[in-house]
Amino acid sequence: MTAQKPADRPQDSPQAPGRKPWVRKSPVETILKERDKQRKKVADIKATLAEEEQMLQQFEEAAKIFNKKQ
Repeated sequence: MTAQKPADRPQDSPQAPGRKPWVRKSPVETILKERDKQRKKVADIKATLAEEEQMLQQFEEAAKIFNKKQ
């Protein structure tokens, strides 16, 4: 059994049914997509940080109450 040469392969049939053909992206498109991903990541981290700071504030207020009782 030998592998088919590129000239022997049928060009009309797709590799997998229902799969989109690969389209090369320009470097600009790649950079802009990565920038958008990074912005979303930073926004998620900022939201998490805000929640954590709020929880810390609540613990600090609780600690003040407990320290006043002693």
